[in-house]
Amino acid sequence: MANHSILLCFFLLCVLYSSVRGQDLRFRKRNGEFKIVQVADMHYANGGSTDCLDVFPNQEATCSDLNTTAFLYRVFRDENPDLVVFTGDNIFGFDTTNPTKSMDTAFFPALSLKLPWAAVLGNHDQESSLSREAVMRHIITMPHTLSKLNPDKIQIDGFGNYHVEVGGFQGSPLGNKSVLNLYFLDSGDYSTVASVPGYGWIKASQQVWFQRTSSDLQEKYKSGPQPQKEAAPGLAYFHIPLPEYASFDSSNFTGVKEDTGISSASINSGFFSTLVESGDVKAVFVGHDHLNDFCGKLTGIQLCYAGGFGYHAYGKAGWSRRARVVSAFLEKTADGKWGGVKSIKTWKRLDDEYMSTIDSQVLWSKGPTGRRRKSLSKQN
Repeated sequence: MANHSILLCFFLLCVLYSSVRGQDLRFRKRNGEFKIVQVADMHYANGGSTDCLDVFPNQEATCSDLNTTAFLYRVFRDENPDLVVFTGDNIFGFDTTNPTKSMDTAFFPALSLKLPWAAVLGNHDQESSLSREAVMRHIITMPHTLSKLNPDKIQIDGFGNYHVEVGGFQGSPLGNKSVLNLYFLDSGDYSTVASVPGYGWIKASQQVWFQRTSSDLQEKYKSGPQPQKEAAPGLAYFHIPLPEYASFDSSNFTGVKEDTGISSASINSGFFSTLVESGDVKAVFVGHDHLNDFCGKLTGIQLCYAGGFGYHAYGKAGWSRRARVVSAFLEKTADGKWGGVKSIKTWKRLDDEYMSTIDSQVLWSKGPTGRRRKSLSKQN
């Protein structure tokens, strides 16, 4: 009898685990919305014993990693996201006593609320006793995550290269298609080429994988049943900004650029050109530079920062930690049913007294013929 009970429990656990791992994302809300909260640079370490950086002196005694946790709960409560994306430097390995415990605690708010979530690595996650691969291997075992180590049967650089499909509204004409595609890539930590200093970059093998994945997704969307004329929009998430983020000044972005420059790799691996050529990605979201939180449009693609989230990360006293929210909205067909994505909007939430919402803007909008409406690219 005891053996039967053990087998039953094991079976139920397997079913639960499979349901979590196999959960599908789709537009479910009655208003045809799918919402993503991006959390960049938590820099979580050891919880209540970890000091905050760059806060006012009167905040130092009571400020710790627990402030980061509290902010997570606040933004999840207020935004009720369909997906949470952690874009690297989730833990600050150098100050972490137990990296596994730190990850478990850092991601716990998403787990406890049973929110689907995905993560990529930054340049600090592995600076403890776990390798970069081991960090990602731990992440993919956690409940409710959609994170993957890498695509199956493909030789690829880095750890945490994968994509997630968001299905149309159940029962709608596009209910069995992915109407929004999310790409996650490992932008590396530091250069592995002796003659090239500085940060890592997205390598050729990753770009080939992205091109093939994007092409396959576009082909499926444009073929039957319910073939579509244009590709479903895509969003890309990784940690280190592309060199093209340096293309903007205060006259052509929304947000602020208060960091000391753009901390991209010192060489340009050409991934932005790859994105442009593929044609489906409408916006890129990164972290890394905590005091930059802007979005700027270049060659049809919005390049966005989230702004620093964590309290054990550098910032500036009086400059509220923040999260970026992105919402995609479906269009209605002529017969009143939900169709494909018609627009993608973004705003930021601040960890201040009011959980303020700032810098609301339209990132992309589908015109009557499926073309982008240029006039809406900076609409507030």
